[in-house]
Amino acid sequence: MPSQTATPPANTNPTITPTPLKAVTAKKEGLVELVKLDNTIKLDIRYATKNNFVGREIYKEARAFLQSPAAEAVAGIHENLKKQNLGLVIFDGYRPLSATKLFWEITPADKKKFVANPKSGSRHNRGCAVDLGLFDLETKENLEMPSEYDDFTERAAIDYAGGTQQQRKNRAILQKAMEADGFKVYPAEWWHYDFQNCPESRILNIQFSEIK
Repeated sequence: MPSQTATPPANTNPTITPTPLKAVTAKKEGLVELVKLDNTIKLDIRYATKNNFVGREIYKEARAFLQSPAAEAVAGIHENLKKQNLGLVIFDGYRPLSATKLFWEITPADKKKFVANPKSGSRHNRGCAVDLGLFDLETKENLEMPSEYDDFTERAAIDYAGGTQQQRKNRAILQKAMEADGFKVYPAEWWHYDFQNCPESRILNIQFSEIK
């Protein structure tokens, strides 16, 4: 019978799951609140309402954060869009890992491409992904796209050929603006953009109320 204090054999092919970082590291990780950079950025944080695919509030506060380089890029894109009398409306930014776990658990298997596996986390959990659209600076109304936000159908795809000409034009304006400044669209979701210079090793599970 082996000793209980014996050292177990080394795993020659370990599976590494990133460890969620706690609130004490929030400042170090550089999360920046978007409206602190430009208070004309519009917030429409759906997960702080019941108007989302879960059907209930996930966040207790309607706030949006990104890592500093990504946040500054978003603010710059928003400023450039003002020349077209447009602005960015933010649906979601940094997302705690606890929310990602919930989304994964409740999403049917055939829709999993629309949510991230919490085992590896997403760029939302790293503060390097943003869900967003466009709004008219004068009317303050969101511009129409070929689908609604969090539409789990083919209408959400960036290359979806349906919808109206104006909806497709709006989608193209958003894509051009975002991809000109460090972001890349997720093909299945016209609203989801990943910041390309993102550290892949750190996942956060910090609640908004813990971020000063």
